[in-house]
Amino acid sequence: MNLPFSRKTIIYASVALGLAVLGWVVLNSGPMAPIRVTVARVTRKEVAPALFGIGTVEARRAFLIGPTAPARVRALYVDVGDRVRTGQLLADLDPVDLDARVVSSAAASERGRSTVVTAEAQLRDALKRRDLARLEAQRHLDLARGGIVSQSLLDAKLLERTSAESLVTAAEATLSAAGKDLERLSADLGGQRKQRNSLRLFATGAGRVTSREAEPGSTVIAGQAVLRLEDPDSLWVTVRLDQDRSAGLKAGLPAEIVLRSRPNQSFPGHVARVEPISDSITEERIARVTFDAIPPGTTTHEMADTTIRIPPTPQALTVPNASLRSLGAKRGVWVRAGGRLRFAPVQVGAEGADGDVEILQGLKEGDEVLVYSERDLEVDDKVRVVKSLEGRRR
Repeated sequence: MNLPFSRKTIIYASVALGLAVLGWVVLNSGPMAPIRVTVARVTRKEVAPALFGIGTVEARRAFLIGPTAPARVRALYVDVGDRVRTGQLLADLDPVDLDARVVSSAAASERGRSTVVTAEAQLRDALKRRDLARLEAQRHLDLARGGIVSQSLLDAKLLERTSAESLVTAAEATLSAAGKDLERLSADLGGQRKQRNSLRLFATGAGRVTSREAEPGSTVIAGQAVLRLEDPDSLWVTVRLDQDRSAGLKAGLPAEIVLRSRPNQSFPGHVARVEPISDSITEERIARVTFDAIPPGTTTHEMADTTIRIPPTPQALTVPNASLRSLGAKRGVWVRAGGRLRFAPVQVGAEGADGDVEILQGLKEGDEVLVYSERDLEVDDKVRVVKSLEGRRR
């Protein structure tokens, strides 16, 4: 019996089927297969921008309490965490040799005061001698005109008058110098007494003790901090924001603060100040965000996630942020039109909190842009639109 197909025909059919399957696999699964992509339409909507940054809780007002002269810590009356009021005594310091120097300055000041008294007495004596010498000289002038006294005696009286006047000038200079010296000694004494009084440390403002930098028995130098205080009612968050996304940042904008210790709570706040100097190394701007109401138990140096709300822009063309690509030095999106791909450079504006970006130039409403793709794209690549890139290729 003859078979309807010869062995050669079967072989040819098998080869053809295999090539067809291989071709289908190559065209749908291999390097020649269309690239799976997801797309979105360019739409017109309102963009509500938001800036996000990680900040640190800090105290706006902090105080360093310490002496203005070397001393040894004698006693501390507060501990870390204590609340203090303005003017409260915080610590006493041992002045070491300052008391002896105060006594020495006081003695020098008294000696200077005695010198002034002596100079004043000398001046009074010189003034009286001058007045007497002037009277004697005038009397002898009158007598000399009548030929009663000799010229030599008149010359002697005139010399006595000149000498008395010179003594007055010298006494006045001595009194002035003694007065200046007394001022200097009194100033030295006053300064040392102020230094002595500064060794009793008082709170310069209401706050909370955050650290004790020295303990009783420790020796500190002038200007060294013994206690650190912070005003717990002046807490704010120092936030760093990317410069290229900080357009519209200004004081007064509302903000939401999430403390790392309370990740499920959001606390309202607002931008108190935008620092006039940015960080050129990290390319960030710095903003200070205050709490509308400081949460109880908030600690300084805690990290905080901060979102700043910027007023929304009017109706604008938008695309998803994920659709933006870079081709060389150009920034743009891949546009799908007529089954072909083209790269469209765009100018972007504000970015919304929902991930949409304002397009200022380069697209029109209704354009179909590629959002996600399996791999990098090139012009005229074949693509296949899918709802999601998840799952196996079909």
